[in-house]
Amino acid sequence: MLFSSLIAAALPLLFASAAPSASSYGSNQPFFYKGFDLSSVKIEEDGGAVYKDTQRGNATRPVEDILGDGGMNTVRLRLWVDPKAPYDGGYYESYGLNYTLPLAKRFHAKGYKIYLDYHFSDYWADPSKQATPEEWPTTLQPLAATLRHYVSSTLKSFSDAGVDLAMVSLGNEIRHGMLWPLGEVDVDTNPSSLVANFTNLATLWSAARNGVRDAVFAGHGHPQVMIHIDDGWNLTLQETWFGALVGTGKVHKSDWDIFGFSFYPFYGTAATLANLKTSLNTLASKYGKPLHVVETDWPAICTGADAPELSEPSIPASIPGQIEWVHDIISVVKQVPKGLGQGVNYWEPVWLNNTGLGSACEDAILFSADWSQYPKVVGYSRNSVNMFL
Repeated sequence: MLFSSLIAAALPLLFASAAPSASSYGSNQPFFYKGFDLSSVKIEEDGGAVYKDTQRGNATRPVEDILGDGGMNTVRLRLWVDPKAPYDGGYYESYGLNYTLPLAKRFHAKGYKIYLDYHFSDYWADPSKQATPEEWPTTLQPLAATLRHYVSSTLKSFSDAGVDLAMVSLGNEIRHGMLWPLGEVDVDTNPSSLVANFTNLATLWSAARNGVRDAVFAGHGHPQVMIHIDDGWNLTLQETWFGALVGTGKVHKSDWDIFGFSFYPFYGTAATLANLKTSLNTLASKYGKPLHVVETDWPAICTGADAPELSEPSIPASIPGQIEWVHDIISVVKQVPKGLGQGVNYWEPVWLNNTGLGSACEDAILFSADWSQYPKVVGYSRNSVNMFL
């Protein structure tokens, strides 16, 4: 399987670096992660995409250099277990270790923090789907053992390749659990059976956490461990979910380092900045752990009959609106007491052939796509690439 392949040779460090050092944020302040998910960059580049820096006379540049000049210091990359065709007509035969590891080496060599997002699936994992990898066991204890080994072995591969991972998310948007059907949960179940409902998930997540411990014990880095669920604005969900997980007795508050939340404006008008502030501040007070908004985006264009109602209607669907939305989120995150608000990530800003990014809006990326020379595509940077300055 892909996770058993070891990459022996590490890239030498490159001299050019667009990423600021932690010291640039002040010696008394925690490092603030300003990140973009760039998982699909290589797919775009392999398909002939090039990126132009409009602030440098439309010079062709690596996209991470353009975004780095705009304040990016972190790159988020997803990892699938054993992706294979014919998912989506073969388009998504990617994001496995042999795809993600070279990208991580590339960005790490330029000084960026690397945040690895485990999907624990051969395909997309999100609240609507969390399929167990096809070749993995289908009973609980063997599945947990396989998961533990997978995590430790992949972390070893990154370490052997010279990539020092800053953060790892053990699962992606796992509100409904992971590794279905064994690890599926229903947060809306009867309160009297809620903890029992979470027991399998807690067993599996704990196995993944032990995989990190195994890798650290063996000298393969020491990444911070994140739990990532969606709807970061929904305090009832967050308190119920984490209360049930800890209530199993199999996962303890000390087992994870960071809360990671998705916060999108497209999927419900309750996803307001005020509700996000309430949720983050309450969780910070209760758990005393750092919190990140690890997925968000905002439309540059959102018109037509199918256009969703955005959760902050005073912010325009426009390039300036993209900047305003992210600046507002950063303000909410940074005001969390005791410096516990420590990061914001924008999702897939350079995906030129997927500009809606899963929403019903036409365009939420940070580059204007020119398809006039199809199949070649050129992405021209918008002013919103500077949203982290």
